[in-house]
Amino acid sequence: MSDTHAQQDSLRRNLGLNRRQFMAATTGVAAATALPLALPATAQAEEVPVADAAAALPDDRSALVPASQRGIILYTVRDAISRDPNASPHPSGFKEVFAALAAIGYKQIEFAGYTQHANSEGGNNLESVAGATLLRSWLDANGLKAQGNHGFIPGSWPLSTADLDRWKRTLEIANILGMQHVGTGSDPTGSNYKADWDVAIAKWHALGELATAAGLKLYTHNHDAAYNFLLDSGPLDALGRPTRSSGIRKLEYFLSQTDKHLVFLEMDLFWAHVAQYKFSNYTAADGTVVQDIFDPFTLIRDNQKRYPLFHIKDGKVNPAIANGYDMVPLGTGNINYREFFERVKIRDKHHPMYEQDNAPNGADPAQSLGLAQLSWNNWADMREDRYYE
Repeated sequence: MSDTHAQQDSLRRNLGLNRRQFMAATTGVAAATALPLALPATAQAEEVPVADAAAALPDDRSALVPASQRGIILYTVRDAISRDPNASPHPSGFKEVFAALAAIGYKQIEFAGYTQHANSEGGNNLESVAGATLLRSWLDANGLKAQGNHGFIPGSWPLSTADLDRWKRTLEIANILGMQHVGTGSDPTGSNYKADWDVAIAKWHALGELATAAGLKLYTHNHDAAYNFLLDSGPLDALGRPTRSSGIRKLEYFLSQTDKHLVFLEMDLFWAHVAQYKFSNYTAADGTVVQDIFDPFTLIRDNQKRYPLFHIKDGKVNPAIANGYDMVPLGTGNINYREFFERVKIRDKHHPMYEQDNAPNGADPAQSLGLAQLSWNNWADMREDRYYE
C-alpha cells in the first residue's frame, strides 16, 4: 500500500467510514450517515434534510453558496483539536482535524486560537512564526484556505510597547497563514455608553491602519449585546452618563463612525437574531418607548463591503429561554438562511463560516465532526431551485 493510500485508510478509520462512504465524503458528497451523530435533543426531535448524492454531484451553479466558499470556524471542533491523540482513535490536533474537515468538503477555515494538545504534532502552542509555518503546510496539503482568526486584540489604549509588539507578531502570523483578514471574537467594547465606543473607534482605527499596512483587513465579531441600543441621550445618571437612547444600536454606531477602508465586521447571524428577539424597544430622550425591530439581513445587504465574514450559526425558536433560540446544527433551525443567501450573494468577497458553540460533547467525542458533516450536507442542499420552510 502506498503512503498516500495508507494515510487515507487511517483517516477513513478515524472518521468511522467504510471505503464507499469515504470516497463519497472526499468528493464532497457524503451521506447523512457518514459520521456517527449524537444530535442535541432539539435536533433529534424531527427529521433533518440532508444533501442527496444526485443533487450535489454534477456542478455547483445552483448552490446558494459555492462549495469553495463554505467554511467553518475551528471553535466548532475545538474538542477535536485539543484532545490527546494518544488517548483517542478520533481525529486530534490541527493536522488531523484539517484532514477530516477537508474530507467533509470544507474549503475555508477561521482559527479560534493556535493551541492544541501538547501530544499533537507541533506541540501545544503554534502561535509563532515556526508554528504558523507548520500550520500553513497542513492547510495547503488539505486544500484549505485560512480566512481569519479570533485572536489577540491589544487591551491597552494608547497601545503599550508590549501590546504593539504582539499585535505586529499577530499580523505576521496571519500573513504566514495566508489570511486576508485578522480579527477577534469579542465586541470592540462591552460598554453601553457612546463615550466608551468613541474610545474604541479611535483604537480600532489605529489597529486597522497597522493591519492595512500589512495587507490585512481588521474585523470585529458580535454577540447579541453589541446590537442593543446605545445610551447617548436623555437625563444623566449620578455618574454623569446618559440614560436613554437616540435609537442607534451600538455596533451600528461603530459601523457608521469607522473608516470603511480600515475597519470591517463579521456578523454572527445567531447572535444577531438573539438581539432581534431581546432588544426590540428603546427609551427615547423624551421618555417615550419606541419599537424598533432589528433586521440583520438588511444591515448586511446595505453594507456588504463592510461585512466580509459571517458566522452561519442556526437557532431554533424557544421563547422559554432568555435568548429566544436554542443553538442547533445548520439547516435544522428557524433562521432563514435561504433568504439570507439570496439577499446577500456569497462569492469570493464573502466568507461564511459554520459555527455551533455546543457541537462538542464529552460523552460522544465524534459529535462535533459529525455535526460539521451534517451541517455541510444541509448547507450544500440550499439551492436556488428548491424551497425550504
